[in-house]
Amino acid sequence: MSLTADQAAAFQSNSGFAPSAVSSVVLGFVFAVLLLWGVWATRSAYVGWADQHLTHSQFLMVVVRFLAMYLVLGFFLLS
Repeated sequence: MSLTADQAAAFQSNSGFAPSAVSSVVLGFVFAVLLLWGVWATRSAYVGWADQHLTHSQFLMVVVRFLAMYLVLGFFLLS
């Protein structure tokens, strides 16, 4: 769903910035949070693997799940 020209003009006149700027900020925030979560999950899984609480395949599954989530979210949000 896209904004009409009147809606975009009203948004910009009331907020002081374009709707595309808000979209960029929200997308950046979502991807930043996802990357932070992915680093935390991967690091936690690595610590578990290094302490031999996780097997090698369990560690790889954490990494694969994160990458799959990142790719799917990127596809849906950036298309």
